[in-house]
Amino acid sequence: MTLINQGTITKPLQTGDKVLSIAVSSPVNNKETLLQGLKILKEWGLIIDNKVEIGRHWGYFSGEDALRHDELYPAKTPSLTAFAKGGWGSARLLEYPQPWKVGWVLGYSDISSLLLARLKAGFDGGVHGPMISTLATEPKWSKERLRSLLFDKSVPSLYGEPWVDGIGHGPLIATNLTVGSHLLGSSHMPNLKGAILVIEDIGEAPYRIDRMLTQWRLNGLLQNLAGLAFGTFRDCESQQEDQDNQSFNLQEILKERSMDLNIPVVANLPVGHCCGNAALPLGWEATLNGQQGTLSLFPCS
Repeated sequence: MTLINQGTITKPLQTGDKVLSIAVSSPVNNKETLLQGLKILKEWGLIIDNKVEIGRHWGYFSGEDALRHDELYPAKTPSLTAFAKGGWGSARLLEYPQPWKVGWVLGYSDISSLLLARLKAGFDGGVHGPMISTLATEPKWSKERLRSLLFDKSVPSLYGEPWVDGIGHGPLIATNLTVGSHLLGSSHMPNLKGAILVIEDIGEAPYRIDRMLTQWRLNGLLQNLAGLAFGTFRDCESQQEDQDNQSFNLQEILKERSMDLNIPVVANLPVGHCCGNAALPLGWEATLNGQQGTLSLFPCS
């Protein structure tokens, strides 16, 4: 099974290619982290077209919906569209027409809605990976992984904790769990049947993780995967225990909702809201090895 249409395969970046830097979710207020991330992209030989206006906001968004949508689709398509920050707001742009074009699109967290919708439309090039404002704090291996992905279309395997044995093959889909959950039932969710799914999240209590995973199960989505992997779930443990100690911790929830699916399951991949957010190209062919705890990726051709 492939999720990529013919004629939409993204070519590797080259020195001198243009990067569009934009903010389509929450406002960007930290100029320093933005500049640090842009500096790294410049060091890679890319030309920056920065459209981020520090402090610009419309309520809790970085601008009105129509403005953010127009910035997402400039007249001349860049080789790489890189997002400055997540938060909330990108899914609102899906109410507008989406003139997807060939090119790289980089982001995660709230940007997952755009990455998923782009993949559903059959386009390669979506990368679940560091924002511009977090790029400078990434460890060396993560920066090099992203550079290698963008310029060479090559990434090493990732290693996590094996939970359920088996080997699964299929197209890769990576998303923030909350954002992906809010796209279920819409026309923007890719086909998950036979896919390798990687999910992560931040700031969600275990019972909310339970509720979202149950929603995916009730829709029959997890049962039809070729493999399931968990990234990091930052700040997702309960802040206060039940007085009668009648609660589940995060790991108990993740295991209970996944280990009966009869597919390979791997946990603790370095993906998500952590310092070490491994870039993952959506739509690439993937192999998840539940015995070795590895996720291997192969470019679309």
